[in-house]
Amino acid sequence: MTNQDSNVEDLLRREEAFHDEWALSENVDDIDVKNLFESFVAVENTYIMSKLGDIRGKKILDVGAGLGESSVYFALQGAEVYYNDISPKMGEFAEKLAAKYNVKLKLMIAPIEKLELYADYFDIIHCANLIHHVPEVDQEFWIATMQKSLKKGGTLVTWDPLKYNPVINVYRNMAMEVRTIDEKPVGFDILNLYRKYFPQVEHREFWFTTLWLFLYYYLIRRLDPNKVRYWKHIFKEKKSRIGWWFMPLKALDTLLLKLPGFRHMAWGIVIVAKK
Repeated sequence: MTNQDSNVEDLLRREEAFHDEWALSENVDDIDVKNLFESFVAVENTYIMSKLGDIRGKKILDVGAGLGESSVYFALQGAEVYYNDISPKMGEFAEKLAAKYNVKLKLMIAPIEKLELYADYFDIIHCANLIHHVPEVDQEFWIATMQKSLKKGGTLVTWDPLKYNPVINVYRNMAMEVRTIDEKPVGFDILNLYRKYFPQVEHREFWFTTLWLFLYYYLIRRLDPNKVRYWKHIFKEKKSRIGWWFMPLKALDTLLLKLPGFRHMAWGIVIVAKK
């Protein structure tokens, strides 16, 4: 085993242990799957579903699916869902969540690098907040593997944090206990890898002025960033409470983030690639 192989194995063990612990801290009753996709703050997921369209009967591989919210939501829309995660405890949690919503998932518990996936098999591959956990040296292999596993005309959709916004970088440095030490936000240069393997690639950025919500949590609500996962807590918000100021900022983001100079200040990027 080379030093690089050893480093990757160490990283995978850290990721598995971290996410096992996270799964054990969660309660199925606290999760509203539909809210995560249909809430007024679910800007990425709303966009993703608009790009995917009708997914009834589609084979979807949900990679790094964690607690299983997206997998369950896709199943509720009539898709045949293959849930993947590195963490056995996350897989167990996802099964409980699926049972709560009376849907079935096909579980695949292993790092995606260690799975032998069928070629030309899936209609859609979905990866939320995953690529920035993949070491840079492995990202091209990972994207090539996803491309190979998709049917012709299939879609790979990913979303991850961008590395540029100083407010988010301060937050990340503060919230060390609710994230892994190995994750690294992506840059726009990663689009070159997608374009190498996919003939059609589009992207859209989200969360710029709306990041005031994070400042609101820290400065006004006094929520400890090492105890509360802000990026999860947003889905508990009620439009009746924050909509009066959040919705105008959301509209402003839609305008500003169409401009190249502002895109670097976004928190996250959604990439949609078609085979």
